[in-house]
Amino acid sequence: MPAYRQLQTIALPIILANLATPLVGFVDVAVIGQLGRVHLLGGLALATMVFSFLFWGFGFLRMGTTALVANALGGNNPDLARQTLIRAITLALLIGSTLLLIQSPIAAVIWSLTSGSSAVEGAAQTYFEVRIWGAPLNLIFICLTGYLLGAGRSGAVLILQLLLNISNILLDLLFVLIWNKGVAGVAEATVWAEGIAVAGGLVLIRAELKNLSLSFLCTALIAPKQWVALLAINRDIMIRTLCLIFAFAWFTNQGAAISDDVLAANLVLMQFVSFAAFFIDGYANAAEVLIGQARGARNRGQTRSIIRASLATGWATGAAITLLFILVIPWVVPSLSDSPSVVSAALNFYGYAAIAPLMSSSAYLLDGLFIGALSSQIMRNAMIQSLLLYLLFWWLLGPLGNSGLWLSLLIFYVARGLTLWRHRSALQVLTA
Repeated sequence: MPAYRQLQTIALPIILANLATPLVGFVDVAVIGQLGRVHLLGGLALATMVFSFLFWGFGFLRMGTTALVANALGGNNPDLARQTLIRAITLALLIGSTLLLIQSPIAAVIWSLTSGSSAVEGAAQTYFEVRIWGAPLNLIFICLTGYLLGAGRSGAVLILQLLLNISNILLDLLFVLIWNKGVAGVAEATVWAEGIAVAGGLVLIRAELKNLSLSFLCTALIAPKQWVALLAINRDIMIRTLCLIFAFAWFTNQGAAISDDVLAANLVLMQFVSFAAFFIDGYANAAEVLIGQARGARNRGQTRSIIRASLATGWATGAAITLLFILVIPWVVPSLSDSPSVVSAALNFYGYAAIAPLMSSSAYLLDGLFIGALSSQIMRNAMIQSLLLYLLFWWLLGPLGNSGLWLSLLIFYVARGLTLWRHRSALQVLTA
């Protein structure tokens, strides 16, 4: 079963990299917590949320680069793959530089929408003013991981993620606990760590960067057809991502409208949903790479094998995690909150979070398959349709309170899978 082996080989390092990512946030909180000032923790939480949403919105640089590079290498065109990376990095630099130029208006809008205390917002502003300077580095890092994934080098992606995380942790300890830079030190540590990770990424692709002549760079940068293709897939992925961000923000906001206990309980339960996504996303990323390579090679038989292997693996993983959550969540939740009312609310609704991995597995895997097949327009339209269904069902099920909110979210997951599945024949179209 070569398709299954290929999927596992690529997915497992990605899953490990995903699981390593939350460790940095834990250390950030731990080192700031040592300072004994609550407003610093609040500011850190607020600022990191802002950057999570900001950089998540530009995740298309990773996904679009992966898809185009996989297709180029599948078609035995390494020069096109390298040119794709050059264009992606150029776009990342343009976006990152723009964020630096408009950082003041961005900050003004963000702080006008938040409702933290003046001390918390002051700490968050301090973090923002330092961290924003790492925007170009963060986006270039995303492009480099996209290229490595497209080349099927997920082991190198794991190395880069570990380099980023370990550097960040060590610099956190240096800047905060030794040099007493506070929240600014956490932000500075992240920026330096991103710079180290970018340097590491360039070392990993040094062979591809050799002998880059001026004519090759001009060909990469002055290529209207390729730029249109890159911008089109990135546009579609960005719209899809913004819809996804809105869906989860809506979920959080509606939970807050019910009660503080429900908001906190949903936050606790969503940690399990996010944890499951780390696993399933690994297979989705692997599916994106393999379907892209098969499309580039115009190998219809391999495409069918990858679709079957991806969906079967995704469903099995989702079912296994759901079973695990049914058994584990009731034991873990009490340790995640000291509030009896929050624990009680979480235990009342944990079944929805437990079944979410199974309900969402098709959506994750089909997203990866359609991105890799360069069918981003289908994926974008499916996401918009699913979001509208989500809002419709939330309106219909609103009288059920938090149960209605969770049911709407599960319907959103299922709708994403079904709206993509109805276009599955497009995955078999291997002509460029």
